[in-house]
Amino acid sequence: MKKLLSLPVEMPLSEAENQVYQNFLKYVPPLSLNLMAIKVEHWPDDFLGWCGELIRLCREDLNMDLVEDEQLVPLKKMQDVLEAGFTLSQFKMARIAPWPIFVDFIKQQNTIHALDERLLLLAYIDGIREKPLAELLMEDRLAFAGKHTSEHDHSIYNFDIEWFASTKGAKAFHVLLEQSPEKFDIALAHIPLTGDVTYENYQNFVSDYQKIFEEYAPEKPQSTKAPLAAATRLLAMRRPDQFIALNNNKIDILCQGMSIPKFKNTDFSSYWQDMIATLHTFAWWNQAEPTVADSTAVDAENKELTLWKNRAVLIDLFLFADADLAQNSNFIRFRDKALNKAATKSRATPKKRSKESAEMLVDKALESEDIPEYLHSKRDTLINQVKGGKSVEQAIGLMRAIFG
Repeated sequence: MKKLLSLPVEMPLSEAENQVYQNFLKYVPPLSLNLMAIKVEHWPDDFLGWCGELIRLCREDLNMDLVEDEQLVPLKKMQDVLEAGFTLSQFKMARIAPWPIFVDFIKQQNTIHALDERLLLLAYIDGIREKPLAELLMEDRLAFAGKHTSEHDHSIYNFDIEWFASTKGAKAFHVLLEQSPEKFDIALAHIPLTGDVTYENYQNFVSDYQKIFEEYAPEKPQSTKAPLAAATRLLAMRRPDQFIALNNNKIDILCQGMSIPKFKNTDFSSYWQDMIATLHTFAWWNQAEPTVADSTAVDAENKELTLWKNRAVLIDLFLFADADLAQNSNFIRFRDKALNKAATKSRATPKKRSKESAEMLVDKALESEDIPEYLHSKRDTLINQVKGGKSVEQAIGLMRAIFG
């Protein structure tokens, strides 16, 4: 273990990596006896591998029975430092990687970062992107804005809506979005759906976005400052090839990883001038649109084009992820909760839906290729059952059982 702990001294560390290493060393003394009891069999020769190995050893091989209560805080801080170091080292690659390396890396993160589920979310947003927020059903509007609720039927929304950036904590934002979605449409209209996004486009969006909050409570401007993080979620869903979605926890580590000064959650200028401008210097971001031979092109070509169309928002996959991240998806949580309810035949009163919401859910389900033709003729019946509180999955299952 002594050899492992001292390995970074022999590595060519960046200034940020060296700072991480120095911070790490602060937490070694109170945990030294515990660490020395771990058997080490792998000695990485790069800082990324070193951080990853120590994270693994602390999670899997550290004997927690020997860890005293007063050692839990330094252990948690040590793990946080190592995770930050892991992310910083991955971003060293992100800053210089050409497009093929970027694509290979993103694909390698499939399992741990739930890439397939993230792409399902992005594909769904792609299908509603051209519609004004004011015309969307509440469930779709929240899907765009980044807030997962129990209203999102897992058989339709088979992804976690909060991937990339959750906005569930932005209460003023959601109050305003519910009250005046057309005002957010006016702001988003400044961002073109295709082609380059200019600084002027962005500035016009910011101006109209901030006005929404200023008009909401002009007598208390400090309490309703327009949140940058929620704005970046809207921007990233509008143009996932151009914008990075932020939340408060990601700002610091992304700024470190991209070697830019940290900014606040109200600093719209730094987001564009520093973060987005730096993104524009990355080789993989400047890759020309991949060509796909025809509509029957192989899956690999289509997947590469999908990654290119979402390349900015996918920068999230360079962040550290533990083995539990994918399984903590809201989609999986709500799906399993619904399945457990069905299995135990819960007698709870079903929550009724509006006719508009029920129609949307049923029509989405009927679009599936494996739905037999006779179920299309039962559309009205399915809608009534979903209005009454059944899930789409339950309603279709019942029809299948009755009509075969």
